[in-house]
Amino acid sequence: MLTILGFAMIATFLVLIMMKKMSPIAALVLIPALFCVFVGKGAQLGDYVLDGVTDLAPTAAMLMFAIVYFGVMIDVGLFDPIVRGILKFCKADPMRIVVGTALLAAIVSLDGDGSTTFMITVSAMYPLYKRLKMSLVVMTGVAAMANGVMNTLPWGGPTARAATALKLDASDIFVPMIPALLVGLAFVFVLSYVLGVRERRRLGVLTLDDVLEEEKETETVLVGSGGSGDGKESMRKVGTGGSGSGTDAPDDATGSAASAASADDEDFQGLDPNRPTLRPKLYWFNALLTVGLLTAMIMEWLPIPVLFLIGAALVLSVNFPHIPDQKARLAAHADNVLNVSGMVFAAAVFTGVLQGTGMVDQMAKWMVDVIPGSMGPHMALVTGLLSLPLTYFMSNDGFYFGVLPVLAEAGAAHGVSPLEMARASLVGQPLHMSSPLVPAVYVLVGMAKVEFGDHTRFVVKWAALTCLVILGAGMLFGII
Repeated sequence: MLTILGFAMIATFLVLIMMKKMSPIAALVLIPALFCVFVGKGAQLGDYVLDGVTDLAPTAAMLMFAIVYFGVMIDVGLFDPIVRGILKFCKADPMRIVVGTALLAAIVSLDGDGSTTFMITVSAMYPLYKRLKMSLVVMTGVAAMANGVMNTLPWGGPTARAATALKLDASDIFVPMIPALLVGLAFVFVLSYVLGVRERRRLGVLTLDDVLEEEKETETVLVGSGGSGDGKESMRKVGTGGSGSGTDAPDDATGSAASAASADDEDFQGLDPNRPTLRPKLYWFNALLTVGLLTAMIMEWLPIPVLFLIGAALVLSVNFPHIPDQKARLAAHADNVLNVSGMVFAAAVFTGVLQGTGMVDQMAKWMVDVIPGSMGPHMALVTGLLSLPLTYFMSNDGFYFGVLPVLAEAGAAHGVSPLEMARASLVGQPLHMSSPLVPAVYVLVGMAKVEFGDHTRFVVKWAALTCLVILGAGMLFGII
């Protein structure tokens, strides 16, 4: 009964948010509360919620101060050189912009924190997508998948959890898995290219002159509202014939057009190069502070929430020594902080009820029990496949500490090594990063102003395909 109710609760949550019948924060609170009553444990709801909040409070604190820290670092210009390089590559070609989104997300993901990755990626790329009228769910989907592949880094979380749960060395799990993960990352770039070409065919290849001129014409129409302005509402396109053949090989045209438009590059920056918050004289201080912070995070010298709390206080004090300026920076990022921390505490209700009522344990047990005995020698493959839905519908902690040890025992009985099982368990991470139980995804959709349901509808199929590509590559290379 608990198994059925657990799956029903998850399905109800997903359906309601994808159909936009409820906001995610309301659904995360009200639906588990209702199902807790159905289970007959409504009297314990308060205990379950407090347990969930206690478990997620460090995550909420980390996200709050990480948003402040990296938000200020974006304000003062720490990431501008990286962003300029990506934007220079992207020009105004939708295909290049989508590929650039994946590349930027993958590079920034090296720090092991999804929220940081999404904040930097969206801050850099959002102006381009908006100005070119590109699909924002393409941006969120590509960023989430690139980050999902990179999330398997030993300091990203899943690999360390798998190593701890099965008492293995994290490097023994991760290093042999690198070829398969590289194939997965390459697939994300190929997919980004395909999605970018689709956007290019929909919008055409634009130059910076086209976009800026279109905006000026629109402003003129709005100011002098004498005519309908219909002839000025469409962007002029380069190489877009009726058959679409002109859009298949526009790189040379795009490059020459963008070169001609170099004078307008400064106006087309994703991050304003003249913003008053820039601190060029403190660039190397901020860079060394960030490197030191990430080093301390990887070496686990202090808990991550403590590191970001100290880092946020330090970066505010040094870059903005005057209290009014500090208050202004905090106010500028307060919206993101409130949205994300609120979503985390709402998710605590969902996870608290799932775990407290025993639903998640019964769901995991049912999953293991339905595996046919003939699949025993192929338990690594089974684990890889199960990692897709299980890491999507439950937290990484629940999967790696609750489900993986059971699966590993079943695999050991059939001669499957724990290392293979641990590697297979990492396969589902590209899909996991878009799970409604992952706090970072709310940073992504919130900053991109995308409905969570729209993001889910778009990304699930592509993320699942990325997971299967990694699984297939792992089996082909004999890693899994």
